[in-house]
Amino acid sequence: MSRTTIVGQWVQIALGLLVFSFGVHLTIFANIGLAPWDCLGMGIAAHTPLNYGLAMTVTSVIILGIDLALRERIGYGTIIDALLTGNFVQAFNDLSPLEPCTNLWAGIAMMLVGFVFMAVGMWIYMRGEQCCGPRDALLVGLGKRMPSVPIGVVQIGLWSVVTVVGWALGGPVGLGTLLSAFGAGAVTQLVYQLLHFEPRGVEHKSVLEINRQLMGR
Repeated sequence: MSRTTIVGQWVQIALGLLVFSFGVHLTIFANIGLAPWDCLGMGIAAHTPLNYGLAMTVTSVIILGIDLALRERIGYGTIIDALLTGNFVQAFNDLSPLEPCTNLWAGIAMMLVGFVFMAVGMWIYMRGEQCCGPRDALLVGLGKRMPSVPIGVVQIGLWSVVTVVGWALGGPVGLGTLLSAFGAGAVTQLVYQLLHFEPRGVEHKSVLEINRQLMGR
C-alpha cells in the first residue's frame, strides 16, 4: 500500500467522523435525552472547565489508554477518532443555526435522522480499514475477558454504568437515551443493508502494520 493511499484513508476516516459527528449533533439537539457516552461527556463538562468536545476527547484518550492496557488492536483510525470526534460535535453545536427541539415527536424524528448520519459516517470511516474507535475497542476488550457473557449483555452493562455516571454528573437522560441504546443499532443495520456493507468483512490494519507500510517494509 502506497503512502498516498494511506494518507487518503486518513482523509476518508476524518470525513467519516465529520459525518458521524453531525449525526451526534442532531441527537443532542433533539433534546430528548442523550446517548450514554454523550450523557457522560455533558456531565463531565458540567463539572469541569472543559466544554463537551474537550470532555469527550479527554474521555476517549483515557479509554484509548485502557484499550492499550487490554492489548486491543489499535489503528490510526482509533487515534483519529479519539482526537477529532468530540471536537467535531462541539463545532457543530457551536455553529449550527438549529435550536434544540421543544416538541417530542420532532425530537424523535431528529434523533432518528441523526442515527442515519451516524451510520453513514461509520460506513465511510470503516472503509478506511484502520480499526474501530476507542469505545468499540473497549467493548471488544471487555467481551474477550468475559467469554461466557454474550457481547450484547456486556454492551448493556457498559452503557448502563456510563449512563448512571453521566446522569449522576448532571448529564441529560430521557427517551433519547433509550432510543440510542436500542434504536441506533437497528437504524445502523438498515443503513448497512441498503449500502450492501458488511463491517465484519473489513480487514483492519493496526498502527504497527501501517507504520511498516509507510517505511516500505
